[in-house]
Amino acid sequence: MSNARAAYSKVAAPRKLEAVYAHRWDLFPYLMVVMVLLTLVAIFHVWSRVKVIDLNLQLAESSRTLKDQQQEQNRLTLEVASLKNPARVEVLAKGELGMALPTEQQVVVVK
Repeated sequence: MSNARAAYSKVAAPRKLEAVYAHRWDLFPYLMVVMVLLTLVAIFHVWSRVKVIDLNLQLAESSRTLKDQQQEQNRLTLEVASLKNPARVEVLAKGELGMALPTEQQVVVVK
């Protein structure tokens, strides 16, 4: 029997469960702070990705608008050049307005 007592004396006594649970509750505020920080980082990451996508869409829309405006400018430049064509102006002046080139008697030379 004394042999049995000697063998059991080296075994640690079991811990009380209240002490284990109390230790876990001591870590709860730290765990909550970590969870809040992780949540904030995740929200910031999602917000930044949404912002980047939104800015890319705005950039694409602006590029498309710029391209359309450049095409419109090129079209209008070509139209202005065709409207300023001297042959076209002469045809309109003679046809619609009834104008004619002046004769020798109508020309006055100013000195």
